[in-house]
Amino acid sequence: MIEIKNLTKNYGRVKALNNIDFTVEKGEIVGFLGPNGAGKSTTMNIIAGYIPPSEGTVRVAGYDIHEKPIEVKKRIGYLPEQPPLNPNMTVLEYLDFVSELKRVDKKDRKIRQSEILEVTSLTDVSHRLIRNLSKGYKQRVGLAQALIGNPEVLILDEPTVGLDPTQIIEIRKLVKDLGREHTIILSSHILPEVSAVCGRVVIISKGEIIAVDTPENLSKNFSRHSSLQLTAVGPSSRVISLLNGIDGVNQVHIQQEEADEVITYILDTKIDADIRGEVSFALARDGYRLLELKSIDISLEDIFIRLVTKEKEVE
Repeated sequence: MIEIKNLTKNYGRVKALNNIDFTVEKGEIVGFLGPNGAGKSTTMNIIAGYIPPSEGTVRVAGYDIHEKPIEVKKRIGYLPEQPPLNPNMTVLEYLDFVSELKRVDKKDRKIRQSEILEVTSLTDVSHRLIRNLSKGYKQRVGLAQALIGNPEVLILDEPTVGLDPTQIIEIRKLVKDLGREHTIILSSHILPEVSAVCGRVVIISKGEIIAVDTPENLSKNFSRHSSLQLTAVGPSSRVISLLNGIDGVNQVHIQQEEADEVITYILDTKIDADIRGEVSFALARDGYRLLELKSIDISLEDIFIRLVTKEKEVE
């Protein structure tokens, strides 16, 4: 659906993007991840046709952004980091305005707008002035305008910036729902947001792509060991001795102690060693109650820090 090849953008002597390549398949939600100033917004603006590249090509649904810019723009809905809202319009007036800009057929406008208002949960505020809406609702209006024209691709640049935790959860759910019918690029520097919503991640740093993979594969590739978290009832010295005696356990340390010998431990284990059965059997055999046992994966935040640190070391 989206193909980017050798994309470069120079601002004078500053190279904002340096020969980047990646693709987004139809129906994917791809996270475009990187720190502020990494080149995320520049890439989004080039794909959306707002600024031209210095070199390279961008193709959307088979159309080249340079050769067929109108065809590309018909297929893209764009939510920039700061939604281009008119505070003096009502929500419906604004959607009418955007529909006119996108040349949506007049006979289909009302039906489509009604559908978009329902999808974005804006029906009840459709006659209110945008300036009187909360930050969360304004963000929803930004998403609504991106959906005008029923584009195949949605480009969302920091869609949850400035929102409170409840609003962030609501927008994440909305993005996942939209992913059923649209191909989505979600640009963000918020790591939990990317891992919660996206099936694949493109990580950019200083204008260069440094990783492309699923969160699960990135976690697997960057883990030198696996970890288990368990909570058991019993004296810590005996439980630790027991756990250290299990084949596959490298190290045991206490994470948290509660009353009545209820203790939570972290076990560093050999990579790809699933020893949960051995752990639960050993504890039960020696009479210690197991209250909780779960695997711990490396976080996307850890992966990003390791990648950026590795890049700095190479430099």
